[in-house]
Amino acid sequence: MNQTPDYIKELRSQFPILKTKVYGKDLVYFDNAATTQKPLQVIERIQSYYTSENSNIHRGVHHLSQVATQDYEDARKLIQKHIGSNKESEIIFTKGTTDGINLVASSYGELLKEGDEILISAMEHHSNIVPWQLIAQKKNLSLKVIPIHENGELNMASFDELLSEKTKLISITHISNTLGTINPIKEIIKKAHIFGAKVLIDGAQSIQHGEINVSELDCDFFVFSGHKIFGPTGIGVLYGKEALLESMPPYQGGGDMIKRVSFDHTSFNELPFKFEAGTPNIIGGIALGTAIKFLKSIDTEQAFSYEKALLNYAEQELKKIDEMTIIGTATEKTSLVSFNVGQIHPFDIGTLLDKQGIAVRTGHHCTQPLMDFFKISGTLRASFAFYNTIEEVDVFIAALKRSLSLLK
Repeated sequence: MNQTPDYIKELRSQFPILKTKVYGKDLVYFDNAATTQKPLQVIERIQSYYTSENSNIHRGVHHLSQVATQDYEDARKLIQKHIGSNKESEIIFTKGTTDGINLVASSYGELLKEGDEILISAMEHHSNIVPWQLIAQKKNLSLKVIPIHENGELNMASFDELLSEKTKLISITHISNTLGTINPIKEIIKKAHIFGAKVLIDGAQSIQHGEINVSELDCDFFVFSGHKIFGPTGIGVLYGKEALLESMPPYQGGGDMIKRVSFDHTSFNELPFKFEAGTPNIIGGIALGTAIKFLKSIDTEQAFSYEKALLNYAEQELKKIDEMTIIGTATEKTSLVSFNVGQIHPFDIGTLLDKQGIAVRTGHHCTQPLMDFFKISGTLRASFAFYNTIEEVDVFIAALKRSLSLLK
């Protein structure tokens, strides 16, 4: 790869923030696993809502409320089709991936009984660990961990051994936010269902890097955040199979999730509103729909292929650096790379990179148990989107070498 293709340059032009200067340098944004940048369409949609549509949704008879309600529910339909759900009622708007996992843990968790087992993996983000610890403590459940190999791949033999009639739920990341490992979720779902276990897929890192079809996967729950897929922060989606969602008690009480309230009894609204208490992030939902429209307007197959090529090029160049250790070398990876250089603290390198306009993430990436497994305190993580360029990788590598020369 010698230069960035023209179609990538055209896509890049639609993201205004990428023209930013940092300390007088052109911004090189390699922190896409934390949050993606927003195309102009999304930014303009947020502005137009607040300048011409702003109103609370549902139950309003006036014009603005009806327009906002229609746009919000149209976004729900768009998301439903985008991820291959069969019904709009299966799409629950949340604050994000973390909120969606907590909803399932708190609500579906109430249906579990003492002695039931929940499986998670050793590579999970804290948001897919702590909610299960809380419900396990509350209900006296058993929380078990699927181990990983040194290369960052799941130990599927151990998974097979852990899976049993006692397993009621498996909650697992589709793609590791630290390792980039793409987990074999189809195989996991198929095996889990043989034992009658339900499966939640954390799609925070996969929703922006490939096609998702929840019906084909046959997962029971799927969660993701809008800000990972070029939409705004504070909005996300929980997909759940309708029968499961119907069986679950409400997660929160308040407006919109009720059908009838008296001081003696409350009856609850139908799906999806049963799980959407209070005034939602209206423009968040609408703008998430806009982000998905943007994604549908581009050649995603070409874009996702380019991301993989970008990762391969970055790893190739990183491996040329002395004392380089890449953390996570699974055969199937997405476009991020975590690494350390010798005994130099990641924060020190990250700080020097920042002064050169390079945005990377340093630390434990909300995966402290994973850091313990590798016996490290943290890593540097460079994560790519299709609007990144070959030239930016070259700038990053040169800046990294310059930083290391000051620290060694």
